[in-house]
Amino acid sequence: MKKQDLLELIANGENSGVEFKLDTVRPEQLAKEVVALANLKGGYILLGVADDKTIAGITRENLSEWLADTVLARYVHPVILPYYEEVLLDDGKVVAIITIGQEVSKPYVVRANDRETAYVRIGSISRQATREQLLMLGSASGFIHAEIMPVQRTHFDALDRSRLENYLREILKDPDVPETRDEWIARLKALGLMTEGPAGASVCTIAGLVLFGIRPRQVLKQSGLRLMFFNALDKIYQAQLDKVLDAPLVGRFQVGQAGRSLIDAGLIEKALESMEPFVTRESDTIDAHFRRDKQWLYPFEALRELLINALAHRDWTRFGDVEIVGYSDRLEITSPGSLPNAMTVEKMLAGQRSARNPIVVEVLRDYGYVDARGMGVRAKVVPALKASGASWQVEATEDFVKTTVGKATVGAVVTGERPGSVSEPVVERRESVGKASGKILQLCRERPAVTIPELAELIGITERSVQRNIQKLQQDGWLRRVGGRKTGYWEVTHEGA
Repeated sequence: MKKQDLLELIANGENSGVEFKLDTVRPEQLAKEVVALANLKGGYILLGVADDKTIAGITRENLSEWLADTVLARYVHPVILPYYEEVLLDDGKVVAIITIGQEVSKPYVVRANDRETAYVRIGSISRQATREQLLMLGSASGFIHAEIMPVQRTHFDALDRSRLENYLREILKDPDVPETRDEWIARLKALGLMTEGPAGASVCTIAGLVLFGIRPRQVLKQSGLRLMFFNALDKIYQAQLDKVLDAPLVGRFQVGQAGRSLIDAGLIEKALESMEPFVTRESDTIDAHFRRDKQWLYPFEALRELLINALAHRDWTRFGDVEIVGYSDRLEITSPGSLPNAMTVEKMLAGQRSARNPIVVEVLRDYGYVDARGMGVRAKVVPALKASGASWQVEATEDFVKTTVGKATVGAVVTGERPGSVSEPVVERRESVGKASGKILQLCRERPAVTIPELAELIGITERSVQRNIQKLQQDGWLRRVGGRKTGYWEVTHEGA
C-alpha cells in the first residue's frame, strides 16, 4: 500500500472494513478483529494507529512472526493467511497493515478459553455472531447446507406420502418402496429428507419439507412463493394479483408408455399456472374449433427456468419468500440470499455450477425440472431471452439475487406447448382445448344442467376423464360452475368463449 493511500484510510476513520489497533493489543483481541473482517468482506487492520486516528507506530519486535505464530495459528480457525506489509511515514514511524481478503471458509472463529466464538463486523464494531448470522455465514461458504437442518414441530405425517411413493416408484423406479412407518422414516433419513431432532424424535429436514410437505409454509414460513402483479411501472396500492402459494415443490406424475402426465400440481406448476394470465395476451375471439391465439409476453422456457432456479438455490437461512413481481413493462424474480459459494453473475452466465441446496437440486433433477447438466441458465435462459429480444439483468447482493426481464420484442414469438422449449425466435402459439374438451364445452352450452355421468355417456369416455377435462377447462377459464352440485349449472365463460 502506498503512503498516501494509508493516510487516506486513517483520515476516513474506522468502518466496516477498517480497524485501528496499537500493536500492544492482546493476541485474542486482535484475532477477534481478524475473524470479524473475514466473516464479512475482508478489510484492513492498521497496527500502530489508535482509535482517535493518532499514529503511534509499531513498537513490537518481530511483529509479523508474532502475528503468524501466535495470533493466527493459535487463535483463528480455520487458518487465514492475510497479506502483511509495513509502511514507513515521513516522521519515521511505521504502520503495519494486515489485509484480510474475501475469505470463503466461513464462519471463522476465535479459539480461546476452551471455546470457539464467531464475530461479525457491524459498522466499526466487532460483535459476537448470533445463531442466525452463523447459519448465514455457513450457508454462504458452502460448508453448511441449511437444507439438512431439522424443522421443529414436524413429523412423518407432515409429508405427502402419495407424493413420496410416486417419487420412489414412478420417478426413481425403486423396486423396494417402504411399507411401514418405521421403514419410511429410515429411508427418508438416508435420503436427507428427515433427521433426528434435538429431543431425539424424527423430524423433517428443510429439504424434505419443501419438496414433499403437505403444507410446508405452516411450519416453515419462508417456504412459500409470493406472486404480485401490477398494471403500472411500480408497486401501487391496488394489485391485479397478490397471493402467497403454499405447496410442495414437486408435482405428482403418472408415468406410462405414452410418457409422463401430471396428476397433482406442485408449487412450480401452480406458480406457472397462476402467472400465465399476467404474462400472456390472448385473442378476444376463438374459432369454430375452440382455438384462440395466445402471445407470451416473456419466453416461457426462460420464466420456468428462472422460477426453478430461484426456488432451488435460495438461502434457507433468510426469512423471506421467493417473490415474482410483474409490472406493465417487466417481471422481477427475487430469491433470498446471495449467490452461493463464491459464485458470481459472470461465472453463472459462463456455465459454472454451484448448488447451495444439493438435495433439493438432485430431486428436482430426478423429476426433470432441472437440466441434467446443471446448465439451465446458459443453455435455456440466455438463448430464450436472446431469441425473443427480451432485455434482462441480474442484480446480486448480500441479501438477494434479483433477475429483471423485459417484455419480448414485438413480433418475437415463443413456440411449443407449455412446458415446451424455446428454440426459435417466436412468441405466438395456437392453443386448442382438445377434442373431448371441445365436446364438453359444446354440450355444456347446449345443456347447462348436464351432469358428469351424462357427459361421460354422451361423449363415450370415463367419468374420471370428464372430471379431468372439466378441471382443466375451469383452470384455463373456459368453463365455470354456477351454484351447487345438485341445483347448479355449467356456464361457458366469456373469457373462454
